[in-house]
Amino acid sequence: MNAFKGTGVALVTPFHDDHSIDFDSLKKLIDHVVSGGVDYLVVLGTTGESATLTSAEKKQVLKACLEYNAGRVPVMLGIGGNNTHAVINEIKNTDFFGVAAMLSVSPYYNKPSQEGIVAHYKAIADVAPVPVVLYNIPGRTMSNMTATTTLKLSHHPNIVGMKEASGNLEQCMQIASAMPKDFLLLSGDDLLTRPIMSIGGSGIISVMANAFPEKFKILTHGSDQEGLATAFSLLEINSLMYLEGNPVGIKNLLFHQGVIESDQVRLPMLRASFDLNNKIKAAAQN
Repeated sequence: MNAFKGTGVALVTPFHDDHSIDFDSLKKLIDHVVSGGVDYLVVLGTTGESATLTSAEKKQVLKACLEYNAGRVPVMLGIGGNNTHAVINEIKNTDFFGVAAMLSVSPYYNKPSQEGIVAHYKAIADVAPVPVVLYNIPGRTMSNMTATTTLKLSHHPNIVGMKEASGNLEQCMQIASAMPKDFLLLSGDDLLTRPIMSIGGSGIISVMANAFPEKFKILTHGSDQEGLATAFSLLEINSLMYLEGNPVGIKNLLFHQGVIESDQVRLPMLRASFDLNNKIKAAAQN
């Protein structure tokens, strides 16, 4: 799984102002991040607004991403949910040709027990035709996957890594200290990339790499001094990315960079407010 070390970019799904998918901007975005040096693409994750895309749209976006990428970097596909049976059905009805791995978020809203989370992931990994990367993000799911749970799942033959977005470095250390040699510990927090790599992590699945692929290449492949300086340079703008929800901030930033034609999002998200728009625009010019 060396293909998924370094920087993975959690691609946004650009929309026109009428909320339809903007495939021209999607192509421009993929060219932008690949030429900027990202190591792989993560398609249809939460940053890609997968929750508000129809099944048909998801298939269209995946097909377009694979075509536009044209084999330049590996592709990881997001498929997850809080209904295990529905996730399994989606896996079975997805064409994985050209897809190298799958990212699956921990069940949200239901707040299952740790044993339930283990059973959920084992059921998914048993049927997935590609390796599975776990995704722990308690701020969204309202339940934390403990280090013990992650380590139990790390021994499943088709589970190869964890995107850790708990923000809990001690928990990350507990995973790193006992995980299998080839297991991937990936940061889910942009600014924690270097700290997590310093304890044995393999890289980042990043939101801000949509806008700053070159910076994240330095963060994951540069020297300690270069990586730290780059992380510090992102402090101001990172704080603006999530004030009104993700991907509101990153889409607004990409719009100001001219990478996408509109910062439109789908309800219940709203595009950046006048105030946030002005703050991001100012920060992007620094």
